[in-house]
Amino acid sequence: MQIHTTMLAALALGAALGTPAHAASAVWNRPMITPAAALQAAQAAQANCEKNGWQVSVAVTDASGTEVVLLRDRFAGWHTVHAATAKARTAAGWRSDTAELARRVLPPEAPEHAIIGMPGLLFMGGGLPIEAAGQVIGAIGVSGAPGADNDAVCAKAGIAAIESELEF
Repeated sequence: MQIHTTMLAALALGAALGTPAHAASAVWNRPMITPAAALQAAQAAQANCEKNGWQVSVAVTDASGTEVVLLRDRFAGWHTVHAATAKARTAAGWRSDTAELARRVLPPEAPEHAIIGMPGLLFMGGGLPIEAAGQVIGAIGVSGAPGADNDAVCAKAGIAAIESELEF
């Protein structure tokens, strides 16, 4: 009887000590952009476009591509809302500049590439990942400036506005 009690106590202790390690392996800790930083980046991107007279929409997503902030200038077209969000979502999902993705995914000889039609994605410049400590923590997308290159200029200004807060 003493052996059984000792064995049961040892098993219980082993299970209790083993549980936290097992539970911790089921949890994934990942840094994400805060709503405050997302708003600050979006406002800076929008202000950069505004000083050039461009009416835009700006979306900031978390690392999974879920929208955190969306800003739209009064006269920005309805389509810019969807395009900005899709650019940010694409940059977050592929962890890459959407202009670079467009060059890789949409070669001139095969513009009918299947991924083009995937809902919620947009392979066009103006979407950039937001990184901190070597990890993508979010993404920003801008739409409405004259040309994707100008959208990207505004997106870069948004990231620059929060860069000092991203280093840890």
